[in-house]
Amino acid sequence: MDYAKKKRIFSGAIFITRNGNPLNRSNIWAQMKSLCEAAGVVASKVFPHNLRKLFARTFYNIEKDIAKLADILGHSSIDTTRIYIMTTSGEHRKKIERLGLVV
Repeated sequence: MDYAKKKRIFSGAIFITRNGNPLNRSNIWAQMKSLCEAAGVVASKVFPHNLRKLFARTFYNIEKDIAKLADILGHSSIDTTRIYIMTTSGEHRKKIERLGLVV
């Protein structure tokens, strides 16, 4: 809201292209691909949907509220939301090792 106010945007799209069109998935994807090249990341592994997953995992790690996350993401089923926050076997192993119960 602060950004919109500062830019004097009172309605419509917040993020726009140089031509004044609303930013869409294709625009974001193109920007992500160019950032990949600059960062030395393999561009074939980067998709706009990854940002959605990153948001979901970050939100869940902070809030621990899967029902609220499902609402935010627009999922009708919490099972769909679970897919976004699944942890890897490596993450499971680290948590178990931190318990100090396994020798």
